[in-house]
Amino acid sequence: MTNILIMIAVMGLSFLVGYFLISRVPPLLHTPLMSMTNAISAITILGGFIIFSVETNTTEKIIGCVALILAAFNVAGGFAITDRMIRLFKSEQKK
Repeated sequence: MTNILIMIAVMGLSFLVGYFLISRVPPLLHTPLMSMTNAISAITILGGFIIFSVETNTTEKIIGCVALILAAFNVAGGFAITDRMIRLFKSEQKK
């Protein structure tokens, strides 16, 4: 039971700290920041896979599944935004 509370506390605190840090970043730095959050999300995905590789109860598996889904969503969104930014710069060079 304590593992679950620790996992929920870490996830909640990470969300709050990340939100407040990212909300203060100037728009010019969003693309490099997205690259870094993609790397962090990849580590979160690996951690989720590790949770599924050991014996855990159902609640821990649900939390791990939610972490995997959120991290995968962040990685996919990060790649989409980075690709969009790269295309914007390429179109400016052609003009």
